[in-house]
Amino acid sequence: MHLPQHPELLDKLAASYALGTLRGGARRRFETLAREQAPVRAAALIWQARIGSVAELQTQILPEPVVWTRIDNLVQADVQRQAMRDAHVAPPAAVGWLRSLFVWRGAAAAGVAAAIVAMVVGVDQRAQLGTQIASLQTQLQAAPQIKYVAVLADGKADPSMLVTFDASNNKLLLQRVGGYQEASDKSLQLWALPPKGGPRSLGVLGTDKLLRLTAGEGDVHAIPTLAITLEPKGGVPVGFGPTGPVLFKGALIQKML
Repeated sequence: MHLPQHPELLDKLAASYALGTLRGGARRRFETLAREQAPVRAAALIWQARIGSVAELQTQILPEPVVWTRIDNLVQADVQRQAMRDAHVAPPAAVGWLRSLFVWRGAAAAGVAAAIVAMVVGVDQRAQLGTQIASLQTQLQAAPQIKYVAVLADGKADPSMLVTFDASNNKLLLQRVGGYQEASDKSLQLWALPPKGGPRSLGVLGTDKLLRLTAGEGDVHAIPTLAITLEPKGGVPVGFGPTGPVLFKGALIQKML
C-alpha cells in the first residue's frame, strides 16, 4: 500500500506507532514502509515530536498524607498479626480459624484502603488532568500550523533533516535527525527545486539542531523537491545557483489534515 495516498490512515498509524499501541506485524510493516517512503517517515517523526512535547506537560502527582497514614496502619496491623501467630496465643484447634479470620479481615481492610487510595488519588488526578487538558488545548490552538513536510535523506536513504513549513508564522523549521556535521569552513544551504527553472535558495543553515528560516507559502507551494548542498562558509550569494554537492534531498509533501 502507498500510504501517502491515504493521509487519514497514515496519520492514525503514525500516531499509534508513536504511542506504542501499534504492535507485532503491523508495527514491523509500518517500519518497513517508513524506511521506503519519505512521507511515512515524516509522519512518524512528527507524531513522536508531538508525544514528546505532551509528556513534558505532565506534573508529578503526590497522594494526600492521609493515604500514607492508612498504608502504614495496614502494614503495622500485618506485623501485629504475624507476632500473634508466632506467639501461639490461641489453642491449636482455634489457630486455623483465627488465622483465617485475620486473613479475611486483613484482605477486607486492604481492599477498603486500596479503594480509598484510588478514590483520593483519582479525584486529584482528574482535577489535574482537566487543568492539563485545558492547557494543552490552549497550546494546540497556538501551535504551528504545519502545512508542508519533507524528510531529506542522503544517498543511502538515511533521513538527515526533517523540514516543516509553519503557514501561520511563515517559517521553515528544520530539525537535524542524522549525525552529519559540516566542517567549520562550510555551510549547508537549502534549495527549492521547482518543476521548471533552476534551484532557488531558501536560506543558509546554521549549526543548531533546530533551525528556522523565514519563508512565505509562495516559496514552497507547488515545489516538488527540496535539497541541501554543501557550500563555502556563508552560502552562495543571492542570484547564484548551488556550487557544492547535493548532500540531502527529499519530496515536499503538502499535508491534507
